[in-house]
Amino acid sequence: MSTTEQHDAIDLDARYGRTPGRGRRNRVIAIVTGAIVAVVVVAWVIWVGVGGTPAAEFEVVDVGHTVVDDQLVTVKFQLTVDPGESMECAAQALNSTFGIVGWKLISVPAAETRVRTIDVDVRTTELSVTGLIYRCWLT
Repeated sequence: MSTTEQHDAIDLDARYGRTPGRGRRNRVIAIVTGAIVAVVVVAWVIWVGVGGTPAAEFEVVDVGHTVVDDQLVTVKFQLTVDPGESMECAAQALNSTFGIVGWKLISVPAAETRVRTIDVDVRTTELSVTGLIYRCWLT
């Protein structure tokens, strides 16, 4: 490369901001930005993982049902929840085409035991073929 070509290349680099100092500045800015993002992510993981309060956990298992007559079904379920936690559950009765023919909300008060078996009577509008727990939630 001749001296004139080198001079033209230096003029173009300067004209369009491609100087040796700018490349170093961009690397420093990228490294600092990456370090800040890494610190924020690590702080968030520690705050959520260690400092967060664990959610109360529960488990509901359908044990069985008894069709008493064409207007009543008894739903039996097992509830596992931490002592002192109260819950509400929704029980439903279904007919042979899986249509809902009975529905009942159940308030389950807090108790000292962790595992309980609960029976609930659900009134129906016609003969049901099954009864089960639809959903439960903490209150």
